[in-house]
Parts: sequence; structure tokens; C-alpha cells
Amino acid sequence: MARSFSMRGVQGAADRAVQHARTWLLATEPDSRVHDVQADPRFQHRGVDLLWELPSGEVRGIEVKGDRNATRRRYFFELVSNLEKDTPGCFLYSGADLLVYVFLSQGELHVLPMRATREWFLPRAKEYPLKHAFTQTGAIRYTTVGAVVSVRDVSEGVPGVLRVPLKRGGAAKEEAVAGLEAPPPSASAPKDEAGGPDGLG
Repeated sequence: MARSFSMRGVQGAADRAVQHARTWLLATEPDSRVHDVQADPRFQHRGVDLLWELPSGEVRGIEVKGDRNATRRRYFFELVSNLEKDTPGCFLYSGADLLVYVFLSQGELHVLPMRATREWFLPRAKEYPLKHAFTQTGAIRYTTVGAVVSVRDVSEGVPGVLRVPLKRGGAAKEEAVAGLEAPPPSASAPKDEAGGPDGLG
């Protein structure tokens, strides 16, 4: 069954997810800096929401997704961001190094190495059901299509996935599913982006 969202609710979820991601990044590397580039067209086209500047000088691109579903133990990997305009979903093109996926109602933040997750998913794409979601922006309604993928499948199939319980107040304590390997920076790769429901863009 397709879900429907208002842009206000979508943006609120996205904002909360970004704040959780920022908190976790700074807690993981206390001397690092996090730059919010969501409104910067240069990074919107790359599927990058945050730039994580590490003390070493390395910069990693971070894509953030927020999910408000209270019971979901599945990811929504966006494959088509706007069906009416036939624009690809950012899961397919994001140049981010990490996908930070925040289950807001469940109080969990998951960290997925983007490239490894995409390489794992694509050969198995037909195994997972597609779901349509609708977002209303004023008089305009658009459809997003994504694959619904089990959290367990990803954690078992992709090395380096982390699961982080969120504490009240936004702090997060790390609970490793597997040790996170440092992926090579790729924030400079030009890409295109369009947002999806609940920040699932």
C-alpha cells in the first residue's frame, strides 16, 4: 500500500534525521567539523547532505535519510525520486561515502557504506518489493518509488554496517554490527538529487 506525505512532515523528519547524524559524526570524531550542504546546488546534484571534515583533512560525503515508520525494520532505497518526471532516485547515483539512515520512531541510527551497499543491492534488486510513496507540495503531488529491503539482509551482506541506538536528547551510543571500514572520499563526484518522502530521497 502506498504511503502519502505532506512536505511539512517530510521536511520535519529530514531535519531531525540530519541533527541525529550531525551529533553522531561529531561524537565519533570530536575534532571533526560537519558542514550542512543540503541547500547547496553543487552537493544536491551529488546526493550529499553533509560534509564530514576529519582532523586528518579528509572530507567524506554523508547522505542522510529519516524514516518515521514506527514498526519498520526495513530500509527504503529510493530508485525513482519523481516518477512523473522520470528522475532517478539518489540511492542509485549518490556520491556520498556513507548513508546515515535514521529510524526516528525506533530511536536508531544506521550507518551504511554507500558504495558497498549499492554494489550488494543491485544484483539482488529483483528480490525486493517496490513501494510507491506520494508527497504533496501545495498543488503538486509526486510519486517516489523505492525498494523495501530488510535491515538484517543488509547487515549480513554488507561489511561495515553500524547500528547506533539514539539516546534522549539526540546523543548516540555506538553498537557495531560490524567494524566500519573507512571508505574512500567521493564527495567530488557530480551527481543529481531530488528529495523523497521522510527524507528518503
